[in-house]
Amino acid sequence: MPRKSNSNQAPRRRYDFSVVRDLRKRASLTIADVSTRSGISPAVISKLERNSPNVELATLFKLSRVLGLSVTDLIALAESRTSHRKRATTHESSGFQFEEVAYSNCRCLYGVAPRGARVSRPEIHGDDYEVCWVRRGHVRLSLPDERHELGPGEALQFDAILEHTYEALEPSEVVILHLHKGKRF
Repeated sequence: MPRKSNSNQAPRRRYDFSVVRDLRKRASLTIADVSTRSGISPAVISKLERNSPNVELATLFKLSRVLGLSVTDLIALAESRTSHRKRATTHESSGFQFEEVAYSNCRCLYGVAPRGARVSRPEIHGDDYEVCWVRRGHVRLSLPDERHELGPGEALQFDAILEHTYEALEPSEVVILHLHKGKRF
C-alpha cells in the first residue's frame, strides 16, 4: 500500500548530482584535474558534488566529456529513480509456457517446457543481447555455428539477432533475458 506523503517533508529532488564525485574518484581524478580538463571552476564542481540543485546544461556537457560519458548518460545516472511495478504476462510458444515482464531496456522471460519442446523465433528480437539461464532440466541452444547443451545453473549469452533455437532435452525451466544494446554512436 502506498504511503501518504507527509507535508512536513522536504520535496524529493529529481536529480542527485553527487554521483559526479563517485565518477570522478573512479577515474582517479581530483577536482583540480576535472577543472583543468573541463574549464569548470573547482567551486562549481564542488557544489555539484554536494548536489547543488542548479546546474547548467553546458556544465554537464563539459563534465560528461571529462568523465567519458554522454551528457544523457550523466543525467540518467543522476536521475532520482522511482520504482516501476508491472504484472507478468503469459504466453505459449511451441510448447514453452512463458511468463514475461518487459521494460524499456530489457525483457525477462521465465519459461517451462516439457521434453521435446522447441522454439525458434528470432524475428521478435531487436538489437539485443540474450541470456539463457537454465534453472532445471537440460536445454540445447543452437546458434548458426554452435550448439550448446546447458544444465541446471548454466547460462549462455549471445547476440539475439542471430538465428537460434531452444530445445528442451527433458522437462526444463529457463530464465531468458533480452538486454537492449547501448547506442553504438
